[in-house]
Amino acid sequence: MNIQAIKLRFGITGNSPRINYALETAMKVAPTDISVSIQGESGVGKESFSKIIHQLSNRKHGPFISINCGAIPEGTINSELFGHEKGSFTGANESRKGYFETVNGGTIFLDEVGELPFETQARLLRILENGEFIRVGSSKVQKTDVRVVTATNKDLLALSYKGKFREDLYYRLSTLPISVPALRERPSDISILFKKFAADFGEKYHIRDLELTPDAETILINYKWPGNIRQLKNIVEQMSVLEQDRIVNESIILKYIPKDKTSQQLMVTSDTRNEGLNEREIFYKVLYDLKKDMNDLKGIVLGLLENQHTNNPDFVESNKAALTRILPAVDDHNINVSKDRIIRPTEVPFYNDDELIQNSQVETTLSLSSDENLSLNAKEEEMIKKALTKNNGRRKRAAHELGISERTLYRKIKEFGID
Repeated sequence: MNIQAIKLRFGITGNSPRINYALETAMKVAPTDISVSIQGESGVGKESFSKIIHQLSNRKHGPFISINCGAIPEGTINSELFGHEKGSFTGANESRKGYFETVNGGTIFLDEVGELPFETQARLLRILENGEFIRVGSSKVQKTDVRVVTATNKDLLALSYKGKFREDLYYRLSTLPISVPALRERPSDISILFKKFAADFGEKYHIRDLELTPDAETILINYKWPGNIRQLKNIVEQMSVLEQDRIVNESIILKYIPKDKTSQQLMVTSDTRNEGLNEREIFYKVLYDLKKDMNDLKGIVLGLLENQHTNNPDFVESNKAALTRILPAVDDHNINVSKDRIIRPTEVPFYNDDELIQNSQVETTLSLSSDENLSLNAKEEEMIKKALTKNNGRRKRAAHELGISERTLYRKIKEFGID
């Protein structure tokens, strides 16, 4: 079977050299039983490659199952994957087979494998090395014949250096890696994908297909597409349903492409600066950053007032009300405003990461008012509720925006009793 036939069969669109190379690698490795690690950003279509590998293998008549490791709570993931015996834990009213037992003779696809807990990683390594596993609550060793295909958007080797992923498991999984390119790395395919999705949604909703103008196509090609193919597909569907004009020009495209990159910048900050901090420490650090930003803003505004109106002392007094509206945090405790002078607020000390970790009792340095809630749990619960509301209850998106894993979000939702 040639590469064009594979694309047609599995709905792969595009002709860029990088996507063709990834497909050719998948076709070559499929007939073997070698472990395959599919690497790429979220939304590039890694699961499609796992299905190609299964369907072109000798196991194609066996079962195939796709598991999102980040969506299964840490307390139940071992039971889900390896099964459990009756009475092994509260609620285990009967014995249950795990995925590795039910998929015997087939292929199991583990997406977001970097989210697996350490204990589960050890169990997975045993299966990869000799096909053995033990149910939760049992001492009986069982055998299974399963091909494991994994996927991740993280650097597992870097995580192993930090002690967050087993190094031996990394080398066992990465026998043959397949790198799926991001959408921005295959710009020649973007307009092709747009036309493909436009035709699909035109047929689905019984409307005329969207058409791109040259200036709109240029914008699509130059955009970075952080959500990759998934994001492009969602945007095309939105335009197909909402736009009356079927000719998509520059102004229409700009209405659907996000302009605010704040969330992306926050994610980068969370991944790089806060690596190694626990949730409590990260929360304190966010509070410190917000306080520091407020002090900087105060200094800028007060500096303008002082420098531009030193010859008019009545100006500060007359504008005190407006200044208070602009900076709600400004009060008689933080700043003294008089006709004669402006006393600048005292800068709040800003702790570095090491000082922050050593001192967890830092609430007093934040100068919070007496009626503010200092409960960390209350603040965490409030932030989680806001994230869920903003994302219409979509837990994966909420977890992404909060900078935590889905598993941690599920645990917090259960802990706080959030509906």
